[in-house]
Amino acid sequence: MQNVRTELRDGILFLTIDRPKVLNALNAATVEEIFHVFSTAHDDVTVKAVIVTGAGEKAFVAGADINELAQKTPVTGKETSERGQFILAFIEKFPKPVIAAINGFALGGGCELALACHIRIASDKAQIGLPEVTLGIIPGYGGTQRMARLLGSAKALELICTGDRIGAAEAERIGLVNKVVPADQLVAAAEEMARKIMSRGPLAIRAAIEAVNRGSEMPIREGEFLEATLFGLLCASEDTKEGMKAFLEKRPANFKGK
Repeated sequence: MQNVRTELRDGILFLTIDRPKVLNALNAATVEEIFHVFSTAHDDVTVKAVIVTGAGEKAFVAGADINELAQKTPVTGKETSERGQFILAFIEKFPKPVIAAINGFALGGGCELALACHIRIASDKAQIGLPEVTLGIIPGYGGTQRMARLLGSAKALELICTGDRIGAAEAERIGLVNKVVPADQLVAAAEEMARKIMSRGPLAIRAAIEAVNRGSEMPIREGEFLEATLFGLLCASEDTKEGMKAFLEKRPANFKGK
């Protein structure tokens, strides 16, 4: 891979978009490399969590590759959007926790990538936004849908239709990011969060991700039915029995993902 680099360390897969000369802008090749990493890691038992960040100090991902984008026709534009939507949906549905460590500009496709991650931790230097309307287009990788579901339609429309970028503190205030930390503590904070989640039951984490993601697209009663079904399935697992036993015996649980 030429545009991303990975490192597996004690169960955490660190995925770094590595195009610092263009502020880690997403071109088609980079998007496909990101998908390759996630599709390979999906069933890899050595991967327990993923942290996504950008190379350098300036950008997480500063947007799409405009030179490439400018060549799109109505047909290729729609195809590009659908492919990006598919890949980010794959990340959103990933059965292990995915944390975005937003180390700088997260604009356009970079914001959309962060929105697809389960948890977002931002550097205090981060700038986040969907500025596509300033180019005469709209977000095409699911940004209109995820931002509206996360923030509500009014706030999402404000940010999308103005194309404004906001700082980390404002992003935290409105719920766009989970947490803001000093820049030099960003990766450590993301790793701390990942390891806390990794200490919980892996089957339960997988079920929680499915319940939240799928349930948010359903009427509440259908979502509750999904929750109850997943709850019942977990009751048959060795992990649930171990978790209950460990609690009663006042010791840490030894989950095995079974």
